[in-house]
Amino acid sequence: MRKFFSSRQLAHAPATELHNGGFAAHAETPARAETVLRAIGGAEEPSDRGMAAIGAVHSADYLAFLQEAPARWAAAGRPGDVMGYVWPVVGRRPLRLERIDAMIGQYSFDASTPLTAATWDAAYWSAQSVLAATHAVLGGDRSAFALCRPPGHHAGADYLGGYCYLNTAAIAAQAAIDAGRARAAILDIDYHHGNGTQDIFWERGDVFYASIHADPATDYPFYWGHADEMGEGAGLGTTLNLPLPQGAGLEPFRRAQGAALEAITRFAPDLLIVSLGVDTWEGDPISHFKLTTADYAVLAADIAASGWPTVVAMEGGYAVDALGANVASFLGGF
Repeated sequence: MRKFFSSRQLAHAPATELHNGGFAAHAETPARAETVLRAIGGAEEPSDRGMAAIGAVHSADYLAFLQEAPARWAAAGRPGDVMGYVWPVVGRRPLRLERIDAMIGQYSFDASTPLTAATWDAAYWSAQSVLAATHAVLGGDRSAFALCRPPGHHAGADYLGGYCYLNTAAIAAQAAIDAGRARAAILDIDYHHGNGTQDIFWERGDVFYASIHADPATDYPFYWGHADEMGEGAGLGTTLNLPLPQGAGLEPFRRAQGAALEAITRFAPDLLIVSLGVDTWEGDPISHFKLTTADYAVLAADIAASGWPTVVAMEGGYAVDALGANVASFLGGF
């Protein structure tokens, strides 16, 4: 399996985040990628495919905001990283706001996802890594892995959150459609629901989104990922949410994944993208499932047995010392 990563993805290193009512050290650190790289024996440098595939998923004004926000923050005399503190309660009026405080609220949904001067470049190369993996598979490889850091599945077309800025899984799916594939499917097996991915394809009939995640009644992101969310319009029936209770181990997770794979089989995609989060591991510091390192090989083998050309894109996982072994177990099992 070919693997892709750029060292430019390491420069993004926010200092703090707001977590459970207090400021804490930011959990999505460069060390996450470094430990995975050591465990998988390195990765190829992705080529630069430019902005077209990114712009096919994300709005132009949001992309401009990501690139300009740190400078605007500094120009306003603000110290540290860009972080929102006010958001609209329901809906968003079509206002054009220029103050950076308002803009960060307009383009984000939480205070755990700061912007630094290095964030855009890191997110851009995370997207290039997933595009390299996608084009390797579209070119004939059975599978490829993109070490996406920062991750992507919480980012919507025009908002950031959950440590995510550019939605790498969505970029991969859209790139496949734009390359002439009729259908793509995304299987999200991160502990947290990929609300951004769901939003992007909510009314689309050509991309199937299936997610296995902690019940949003008890876990972030709370407002998305409930079992009755199935899409709308042309996308009705192409969203499948399979929430599980805290404490779930291999057997309930594997049953849910089997149900997701059956639904994806009926959809008959030309390409599968796996949003791989290993924050489902039993020792993850911010999550509450009970998967073991060996379990990832089992889950990966089940996915591989389905036979689809597959792109694996890295999402969450915050137990840094175990992260590399967990990812290596999944890739080995695949």
